[in-house]
Amino acid sequence: MSGQLTLDGQSVAFMSGETLWDVALRNGNELPHLCHIPGLTPAGNCRACMVEVEGERVLAASCCRAAADGMKVNTASERATTARAMVLELLMSDAGEVTDTLTPQSELNRWARETGARTGRLPAHKSGSTDASHPAMTVNLDACIQCTRCLRACRDEQVNDVIGLAYRGTHAKIVFDADALMGHSSCVACGECVQACPTGALMPAKAAGMQPVAREVDSVCPYCGVGCQLTYHVGADASGAEAIHFVTGRDGPANHGRLCVKGRYGFDYVRHGERLTAPLIRRDGVAKNAADIERVKRGEVALSALFREASWEEALDVAANGLRELRDAASAGAPSALAGFGSAKGSNEEAYLFQKLVRQGFRSNNVDHCTRLCHASSVAALLEGIGSGSVSNPVEDVAHSELIFLIGANPSSNHPVAASWIKNAVKRGAKLVLADPRQTPLARFAHWHLQFRPDTDVALLNGLLHVIIHEGLTDPAFIASRVNGFEALKAAVEEATPERMADICGIDAETIRAVARAYATSKASMILWGMGISQHVHGTDNARCLISLAMTTGQIGRAGTGLHPLRGQNNVQGASDAGLIPMMLPNYQRVSNTAAREHFEALWGVPIDDKPGLTVVEVMNAIHAGTVRGMYIEGENPAMSDPDLDHARAALAKLKHLVVQDIFPTETAILADVILPASAHAEKWGSYTNTDRLIQVGRPALTPPGSARQDLWAIEQIGRRLGLDWDYWRDADGDGHAATETPVARVYEEMRSVMAPLTGVSWSRLRSEEAVVTPAMREDAPGEAVVFVDHFPTSDGRASLAATRFAPSVEQVSADYPFVLATGRILQHWHGGAMTRRAQTLEALAPEPLFNMHPDDAADAGLLDGDAICVTSHHGEVNARVAVESSVQRGQLFIPFAYWEAAANKLTGSALDPFGKIPGFKVTAVRVTAAARPDLHA
Repeated sequence: MSGQLTLDGQSVAFMSGETLWDVALRNGNELPHLCHIPGLTPAGNCRACMVEVEGERVLAASCCRAAADGMKVNTASERATTARAMVLELLMSDAGEVTDTLTPQSELNRWARETGARTGRLPAHKSGSTDASHPAMTVNLDACIQCTRCLRACRDEQVNDVIGLAYRGTHAKIVFDADALMGHSSCVACGECVQACPTGALMPAKAAGMQPVAREVDSVCPYCGVGCQLTYHVGADASGAEAIHFVTGRDGPANHGRLCVKGRYGFDYVRHGERLTAPLIRRDGVAKNAADIERVKRGEVALSALFREASWEEALDVAANGLRELRDAASAGAPSALAGFGSAKGSNEEAYLFQKLVRQGFRSNNVDHCTRLCHASSVAALLEGIGSGSVSNPVEDVAHSELIFLIGANPSSNHPVAASWIKNAVKRGAKLVLADPRQTPLARFAHWHLQFRPDTDVALLNGLLHVIIHEGLTDPAFIASRVNGFEALKAAVEEATPERMADICGIDAETIRAVARAYATSKASMILWGMGISQHVHGTDNARCLISLAMTTGQIGRAGTGLHPLRGQNNVQGASDAGLIPMMLPNYQRVSNTAAREHFEALWGVPIDDKPGLTVVEVMNAIHAGTVRGMYIEGENPAMSDPDLDHARAALAKLKHLVVQDIFPTETAILADVILPASAHAEKWGSYTNTDRLIQVGRPALTPPGSARQDLWAIEQIGRRLGLDWDYWRDADGDGHAATETPVARVYEEMRSVMAPLTGVSWSRLRSEEAVVTPAMREDAPGEAVVFVDHFPTSDGRASLAATRFAPSVEQVSADYPFVLATGRILQHWHGGAMTRRAQTLEALAPEPLFNMHPDDAADAGLLDGDAICVTSHHGEVNARVAVESSVQRGQLFIPFAYWEAAANKLTGSALDPFGKIPGFKVTAVRVTAAARPDLHA
């Protein structure tokens, strides 16, 4: 619906839902506004945007007045302009004296100047004091004009419900929770309030004394798979060197301006003092010892005692020579002695070139990355079931869902902006089913919280399938036209009655029935899951059950439906697409597929093994067996992220030759023979593919420090020394120090030529549009946000169901090991902590590893909150303090794996899912005793 109105004497069109402010802005007239910004619910409380509507007695607040057909609106009448100036004068008396001392971007002062508001006539009003209790943000209520932008950003956008407006009259003020100090409140530091504040009343904690911003660089967040677009604000630091001063969210397709604490405050790791700035070679006679990891981390041994600095030429020669000698020494037909781990933190181009290096230069398929440790089982099930490992619908599609089924995921910590879309959907009326053994923050928004027993996912899901099939809630037409294997599934779940499954999973039968009915009968149900589903020795079976739920009910191929495994790292999807996995060439073409293999052999000029390579954990076993003797690890840290960590670290120390390319001396780098200093995310060009299949551009904001170099350049240099005729860096910066776009574009275009979903996404299109959803088959058309609309990418276009039966994992509790341990991430830290633990604000917010334990278990053990404990499994032991809280069930513990001081994976085992080859990080049998030493990390 649309209409016409008169705006300042000109007839203009408006669209349904537009306000007068929207119409004026679209026609080039930005009216003053302080309480309103696009994206927030209009409030109209600052009255700075007043306009005159003919025939009406009072002025109208344009931000919340809907446009109507035939209106005659005057924005420039004397009455309107005088009123706006008076409003600004009053607001300046409240905050004008302070606001310019807090921020050079004060919107209040900008509009005061532009409206000609007089200042100084009214006495200044002091309304509050500074609250500097929070590590991320400072509160300056003297600059507050009570526009409530912060309140609405917190309540309506992020739905964290921390900020309120309390008290009355002159005592009214913005408060956090029940008028707590911000640092003592439930604030999760997303910073949405800071970005929304127009006066500097809320500011980044480190903003004081900053030099002016010299330039702004648009890029994409380096952390989770949501792929938030952001802007780096760059200027000189106190020493005169360039640094990122602060970060703001951009209106990207995945975030629409929103960020979380990591995206907004986790940027200063880039200039941390531990950055690697020169190549390092292990000193002669210094043996590799896994115990050196903790000695170096504690400061007992200096890194310089293990390594000496070298030139790039020497370091590259030593790195490549060691790899080449091991490659060439292998006898004909013998398994490759080399392996490579790439990174899901790097760009698509780096992933593609790295896997090409391993296959073309190492002559091996032994290439993998962290997807093996997060969603390998999900991808295995999806490829088997529907022919694609990608998500069917973007996260934001929950806006169209009637029911959201979230299982084994904690997006409030791991994907906070995605969590905000879920909360927004619930506030609009969607029902949320949260299936998780822990009580995560989204539990308070859930219609049903299915807090099932750990390791019983298949029992719960088969119970739901039984109800759907037994009660005739399936979609027979969808099954008949698009699904294979339904009868076998029906037979397999016949015995999985809700009563039987309730005994196993701990969720009562009637709740199982209610959830099954709601999911099946909803007009649009969407399933999202995380590593609580995939990181099991039966992770593939878990994902198979979810696929069966969607297929039997036809809940796929439409808005608000489908299957979405939430990707953990910023480029897990892209790295997998690009072939950084041992059994797949780029675009998920199996190495056993003769036609696909022959195509790449012709392109790369080398034979490719038709047998899949070794996965992450299999590589460690092969090192101990003596068959893998050399590795190149780029941007990955298996000495923190692998299961059975003592076993993995011993393997890395055993390697004859290990080359590590990274930005910090990680736990893995400490065991290297050669360390190559790399570029951080904010220092390079590259493309990244988020969890929604959205490919986006990352741009350099800074130059790598010292003699650190671009990752692509270093990979190419190793390739050249292995005899490969690569020249991506021709006519570019020769030493690889500067962030050069042209070589990246060359690699991208080569990658695009072998990946059909990128057919319509040229580098030039990506640069101009910033983000394109894939698959995109034409350059002149948008990509497909919702896929599998009328067929699946399988040989017959149909999905194939795989029946599953519940079976307990190999890790079972016993009298000696009575607790079940799960590992995972927390809001403030990410992956192995290499980046976030070197970000000052994030480390201040969560400086210490803690074991979460149920209050009843703690009481039984005589433990108090904060007590030191020793947790022991069949594989190792870890000391840390206990946090007594009810987020975990009785008999369950949880610890994040980001802390080297309490490396959680010392406890986890290396038993693997037989299909996805992923370890069971979520179920480890452990016991708890009081710590014997007061020094937990000694």
